Amino acid sequence: MLCPHCQSTDDKVVDSRTTLEGAGIRRRRECLSCGHRFTTYETITREELKVVKRNGVLEDFDHSKIRAGIERACWKRPIGDDDIDKLVDGIVSGIEKDYDKEVSSKEIGKRVISALAKMDEVAYVRFASVYRRFKDVDEFISEIKKIEGEQT
Repeated sequence: MLCPHCQSTDDKVVDSRTTLEGAGIRRRRECLSCGHRFTTYETITREELKVVKRNGVLEDFDHSKIRAGIERACWKRPIGDDDIDKLVDGIVSGIEKDYDKEVSSKEIGKRVISALAKMDEVAYVRFASVYRRFKDVDEFISEIKKIEGEQT
């Protein structure tokens, strides 16, 4: 595996654990050249599952895009990597179970929003602001009022 820090291919696996209910493996690696630690994922590639984007374009389903969006939403929040892994695993497993050939990006977004709403309100609003394309502060305020209304 190529080290993202020094580009060396000499590394060792420090920790491995299963993800996606056994359908994937998360590995923590350490570069033997520079000591940098990084994470890699091995998953079963379902080539037939495609994502239908808002503009109608089809692209391959890629769980790393879901993870990246969730990581951005959870930035500087008290949410650990293991929590994010579990969240992504649950979303991906549900999508792969419910869809064989195509899934809309809208459906993926709904599932991420639903999961984030249960985990962290700030991360939820951050993700929703991008997913729903908030145009101004009033839309943020409206979404926050919805959350406050659900809590009472």
